[in-house]
Amino acid sequence: MPAVIPLLVFWLGPLGYIFYLSFTDWDFMSPDKLFVGLDNYRYLLTNPEFYQALKVTALFGLGSVIPIMVGGLLLALLMNSKLRTSGIYRAFIFSPWVTPTVAVSIVWSWIFQPDVGYANHVLSWFGIAGIGWLQDSHWALIAILIVTLWKSVGWAMIFYLVALRNLPSDLLEAASIDGAGAWRSFRHITLPLISPTTFFLAVILTIQSLQAYDQINVMTQGGPAGSTRTLLYLYYQSAFEAFNVGEASSVAVVIILICVLLSGCSFLIGRKMVHYQ
Repeated sequence: MPAVIPLLVFWLGPLGYIFYLSFTDWDFMSPDKLFVGLDNYRYLLTNPEFYQALKVTALFGLGSVIPIMVGGLLLALLMNSKLRTSGIYRAFIFSPWVTPTVAVSIVWSWIFQPDVGYANHVLSWFGIAGIGWLQDSHWALIAILIVTLWKSVGWAMIFYLVALRNLPSDLLEAASIDGAGAWRSFRHITLPLISPTTFFLAVILTIQSLQAYDQINVMTQGGPAGSTRTLLYLYYQSAFEAFNVGEASSVAVVIILICVLLSGCSFLIGRKMVHYQ
């Protein structure tokens, strides 16, 4: 019971309240909540902004989860050495993860300034014209993804590094004696044995991509022209800018259902592809 009480108060209770609010019309201030049934969901399914936000959310998820995992694995392979300086490099790479996202986003907003920002200054070294970055709807989401990748890749690296350190050395030595090269050993031994870590990171990073908010709010506020408005940011705008709590709650319910669906698919795939030692 001591463990169940916080679960009821801080998770199941608010979750049930969100479901209830999604069937009402409320503006945070009126004393009464008007029951409207499925009207909020009907409006959501006919709202082009919802489908645009859903598309941006999918692009953000694919553009962040896969590069973070691949980048983290590559860095872990590079850092998996006994060099005395490797610890310093690991600390530098991991440090963005423990830096507040708001502070990181402010600094990167300066870097992406089209006139005086360092990003366009570096592009000019190669004769490339400056990019609007956060002011250009074609580049704004890419800029957000760059910041997300830079901040999170060190976190993924730590998990992969631990997994690589726990690999059975006798198995790798046996493969080497049998004539397996570095690539074959990596493909047929290392990757299967670190698949539990890959599975864990895939689930956690996917959920984190659905919860991304700070960098979007600081850098673009969902713009320009909705090009960086995810479902979570659409929820924020509906609730705290338009004060349409019912519509916002319906967006929250959709996010919850997506999380449940993705988690279920991940576990089904994990049963077939994850190899536990």
